[in-house]
Amino acid sequence: MSAEPAPAAAAAAAPEAAPGPKPPAGANEAAEHRAVVLTGFGGYEKLKVQSRRSSGPGPGEVSVRVHACGLNFSDLLARQGVHDRLPPPPVCLGIECAGVVRAVGDGVHDRQVGDKVMVLAKSGLWQEVVNVPTHQTFLMPAGMSFEEAAALPINYITAYMILFDFGNLRPNQSVLIHMAAGGVGTAAIQLCKTVENVTIFGTASASKHDALRSSGVAHPIDYRTMDYAEEVRKISPKGVDIVLDPLGGSDTSKAFNLLKPMGKLITYGVANMLTGQKKSLVAMAKNWWNQFSINALQLLPHNKAVCGYYLGSLDEEFELIGHVVSTLDRLYSQGKIKPKVDSVWSFDQVADAMRQMQEKKNVGKVILVPEAPKEESKKEEN
Repeated sequence: MSAEPAPAAAAAAAPEAAPGPKPPAGANEAAEHRAVVLTGFGGYEKLKVQSRRSSGPGPGEVSVRVHACGLNFSDLLARQGVHDRLPPPPVCLGIECAGVVRAVGDGVHDRQVGDKVMVLAKSGLWQEVVNVPTHQTFLMPAGMSFEEAAALPINYITAYMILFDFGNLRPNQSVLIHMAAGGVGTAAIQLCKTVENVTIFGTASASKHDALRSSGVAHPIDYRTMDYAEEVRKISPKGVDIVLDPLGGSDTSKAFNLLKPMGKLITYGVANMLTGQKKSLVAMAKNWWNQFSINALQLLPHNKAVCGYYLGSLDEEFELIGHVVSTLDRLYSQGKIKPKVDSVWSFDQVADAMRQMQEKKNVGKVILVPEAPKEESKKEEN
């Protein structure tokens, strides 16, 4: 699965598109577009905006003019060379975007030119034009902006499946959300509010606590100055029903110990491995050494569940993901969820966008767009 436009020579040999809406003039002709390319592993300087050849979609594909892209924690790990599912540099990053279908390939009947879509891929979406299999696209709900659409797929699919498929969230339960002001955290808070009387604990720096309270977090905890496990126990001596763990290392053990009987721990990240611009072998070793481990016999008497979630491994589960996206679209249309955009940056500002996220300054989703955004859109009020 690739979002890379095919070479011009390959496009020229592609079969003629199936009857249907005609693509715009030039959509199937070789041209150039801009892309954010990782030229090597390391710091922010390894990301460059370069020109690439465009072409029309192949059989079963659609060509999308990209309007907005999501920045995810996995992109930070990819830049450092920690992401094991990424092709070697030079490679275009980006696993989610939103845009408009500009052309359809042979055999495509469920998409047409002009459709506004959200896109998922393993990599390659930080480009002005992408060609992707149609099953990797999802129609945008009416009234959704491109920035919101780029903020929805990864974070909300992750939060939904963690809370409801693994967590089985029910009324009157309690949830601990780490990195609660981030993209997945914001999505999880909104989804928790769709269930009656859920008590939310959320960790974040103190400067973000007002924003968390206004979004529905009953108990914000400053992880930088407090022991969050102790703070949770002060309020709920038995602990919580669900812990969302994107941290790894020793925090996974703390999460397990915070669970009530019949509680569920869902681990879905290794944020503790990211300590600077470049890969840290010390941080990786520390994370590995402190990693939580338990066998089935040890688990039995605890009456607790431990789950591991990685959306990237579900890329062939089209029906499963499609069902989740349909549910999220319905919740959006009902006004129950709304992606929160922290800031919008142009491709040329990708280093600043990554710094915003890596330094944990964001409240909500960091978005990349091909062209410089309007100044008033760059930063939403918290």
